Amino acid sequence: MLADSNPLVLTAMSDILDRDPRFSLVATSATAEGFLGAVMRMPVQVGIIDWNLPALGGAKLIEVLREQPDAPRLVVYGDEAGETPRKAMGAGAAGFASRSGPVDTLLETCLAVAQGQMVFPFLDVRKLQQDPIEQLSRRERALLEALSTGMTNRELAKEFKISANTVKFHLSNLFEKLSVKNRTQAIAFYYANRAAKGGQ
Repeated sequence: MLADSNPLVLTAMSDILDRDPRFSLVATSATAEGFLGAVMRMPVQVGIIDWNLPALGGAKLIEVLREQPDAPRLVVYGDEAGETPRKAMGAGAAGFASRSGPVDTLLETCLAVAQGQMVFPFLDVRKLQQDPIEQLSRRERALLEALSTGMTNRELAKEFKISANTVKFHLSNLFEKLSVKNRTQAIAFYYANRAAKGGQ
């Protein structure tokens, strides 16, 4: 199955897959929701998805599909520049093919993924294993530790001698760096991280 927000890419890719006897194209979609709906209704072995699919986006789509039994293996078809290949691997995609590369590379990637392989351009795996807490500034780390003791925003403002708005700003940055949505998740992340490091 193929999902891409660009109608030209969708048409061109559909033609290529239809003409290739190694593939059977079961459905196409211009949105993540459409892809999800089709996958729930019919068996799909491999999905090719645009990383910037409306409206969920590639990362969220992969996350939702991970919960499904018999979910297709997903190949992200995206821009190789920047963080997309690393993010795709981190999200749980099975492969990545560059939009600027030859179509044959995408087809070979899909065949390899169908056989159970993972296919990605060279990635520095150390970056995937970096501890997000290590990426925090000293102030953010101190805020996270204080947050983990149950302090309110007002108490944090008093403790760090900053305004409540500045606390909100720092917390917003903190949540983004840890990929969490709120203080409860941030505190859970902090304690899970400590436990993983043996309570350091």
